[in-house]
Amino acid sequence: MKKTFKINIDGKNRDRVLEATKHEIRQYMKRERNKTLPEGVDFWDFDCRFGLTQEAAASVHVANITALIDAAAQEGADAFYLELIAKPGVRQPRGDAPQVSQPPD
Repeated sequence: MKKTFKINIDGKNRDRVLEATKHEIRQYMKRERNKTLPEGVDFWDFDCRFGLTQEAAASVHVANITALIDAAAQEGADAFYLELIAKPGVRQPRGDAPQVSQPPD
């Protein structure tokens, strides 16, 4: 998904437009995650870019998208650009966590 979302639309409540935009993004991610995984892949990951314009878009983590949308709306932006590209992801094994000794009761 590479799209410029408009926040200010004549005749529509700005808050409802923001919620509809967030819903559309969540539905897109859900659709992509439900696609069949290629062999040797554990999950669908996303490459994300966010900015007020396509040229100013910077790479961000997928978990920060909602906060960035809210921040852009609070700053009074009329639109924002979002790029979400699904890619296969493989889980990395965790290193052995150090054992924490429990004090006696």
